[in-house]
Amino acid sequence: MQLSPFGVSATAGTLRVPGGVRLHHQRTGEGVMASPVVNGAQVLHLSVALCVLNDTYREAERLGVKVEGVAVEADGSFDAEWHSTGIEYCVTLDSIAPADALDLLRASVDELAEIPRAIRAGAPVRRVV
Repeated sequence: MQLSPFGVSATAGTLRVPGGVRLHHQRTGEGVMASPVVNGAQVLHLSVALCVLNDTYREAERLGVKVEGVAVEADGSFDAEWHSTGIEYCVTLDSIAPADALDLLRASVDELAEIPRAIRAGAPVRRVV
């Protein structure tokens, strides 16, 4: 996936790349590397990437699929008024599991991942005083 200036990656396990911000992660001893994270658009996209990464480990465990590494790239764009035009993500897995098991894992995560579900559903954002 070719990333725009708003694109981000979250990597862990054998697919963890150096550089970026290291975040603690309960399912990986070394944590997750997130990059870049320098503006709000990237943070929005990173929320999707991190949720998908975390849920990939969770669902892999539930489905009995051994995963050695996960890399998630998320990207999107905005119109002239800064309305999101949508977010896309791509998941790369390091696993010896059969392709059909990995496809099931990816589909399960796409259905269950909480942050993508929340964004898809839409939510009001209000300033409080």
